[in-house]
Amino acid sequence: MTQTYPIRSLFALLMSAYYFFYFAGVGVYVIFMPKVLTELGYTAFEVGIIYMAAPFMRFLLPFAFRHFLTLTPRIYILSLIFTLIATILFIATAHSFWLYLLANLFFGAAVGVSLPYVETIALSSLQKSDYGKVRLWGSLGFTGIALWLGRVLETPEQAFYYLSSVSFITLFFGAMLIRYDQAPRTSGESDKSFSLSKYWAFWLSAFLMQVGFGGFYNFFTIYETAHGVSLEVTSWMWSFGVLCEIVMLYFQGPLLQRNLLRILQFAMHITALRWMILWLYPDSLTLTFASQSLHAVSFALYHTAAITYVYSLYTQKKLAQQFFLGVAFGLGGSVGAFISGKLYGEHLFLYEAIITLFGAGALYIHQKRRERIEADV
Repeated sequence: MTQTYPIRSLFALLMSAYYFFYFAGVGVYVIFMPKVLTELGYTAFEVGIIYMAAPFMRFLLPFAFRHFLTLTPRIYILSLIFTLIATILFIATAHSFWLYLLANLFFGAAVGVSLPYVETIALSSLQKSDYGKVRLWGSLGFTGIALWLGRVLETPEQAFYYLSSVSFITLFFGAMLIRYDQAPRTSGESDKSFSLSKYWAFWLSAFLMQVGFGGFYNFFTIYETAHGVSLEVTSWMWSFGVLCEIVMLYFQGPLLQRNLLRILQFAMHITALRWMILWLYPDSLTLTFASQSLHAVSFALYHTAAITYVYSLYTQKKLAQQFFLGVAFGLGGSVGAFISGKLYGEHLFLYEAIITLFGAGALYIHQKRRERIEADV
C-alpha cells in the first residue's frame, strides 16, 4: 500500500527543490553552454556533435538497465555524484574537443538516471492533481537561470561554475528523496521481461513527437529572426511559452483523471497545428505568440500525460520511465536535431507538422492494438 503526500508536505518541498535545480542545470547546459563553446573556439559542427552525445547516452542507458543493472537507491545516488563529477570535468576538459566529448558522454549517462528515478517517486507518492504543481518548479528553475545568467554571465568559466553549483544542490536535495521511494522492487529477471515491441506503436509515437520538436528547439530563434522578428521579441516568445507551460502544469490535474490516450492524441494534433501556424505565419507576432501559447498543451500536458500513461502501462516503473526519456528525448531529440538541420528552410515547420501527424497516427494504432489485447484477456 503506497502512501500519498499532500502538496504542502516536506516531501513536496524536497521534490520541488530537486526539480528546480535539476532543470536550472538543464537551462545552463542547453541555453548557455553552446555559446560558451563557440567562444572557446569550437565550430558549429563540433558543437552539434557535442550536443548529440548526452541524448545518445540517454537512449542507450535503459538497455543497460534492462539487461545488466537495476535502478536502486544506491545507483541513483551514484548518478547524482557522477553528474557533479562530470560538470567538474567540463572545466578541466573544455579546451580539448575529444576529452570534452568524453566528458559529455559521461554526463549524459549520469544525468539520464536520476530523473526517471525521481519521476517514479513523484508519480507513486503524489496525487495526479498535485504532480503538475510540483513539476512546474522545474520550469521555474529553467526560466529563472535563463533570465539570471542572461544578465550576469561575462566569462565562459562562470557558466561552468554555475553548472557545477546547481549540480551540487541537486545532489543535496535529491539524496533526501530516497526515503520516499515506494515503488515496488523489481529483480533483474523481471526487468529483462520488459518489452518495447508489445507496445511498439506507442514508442514510435513518442519518438516521432520529439523528432517533430527538433526544428523548434534548434531553429525557432533563427527562423523567427530570419523573418524580421527581433532577437529581443523572440526571447519574449520563448518566455511566454514557458509561462503557458507553468499555468498548464498548475491547473492540469483534473484533465489527468480522464482517458490519457485521448489526451495524448489531442496534444499531438494541437502540436501539429502549432507547427502549421509557424509555417504559414512566421512574420505575424500575434499568431506566433498564439502558437507559443500551445506549448502548454504540446509540452506540459503531453509530457505529464505520457509519463503517467507509461507508469500505468508497465510493472517495471523506473525502467519504463528511463525508456520513455531515452526513446523520446534521447533518440527522438538526437534524430530531430539532425533532421531539422537537413530540412531547415521556409518549409521546416510544415515537415515538422507532418512528422507529428505520423506520430499521432502511430498512437491511434497503439490504441486499437491495446483494445484488442484487453479484449482477448
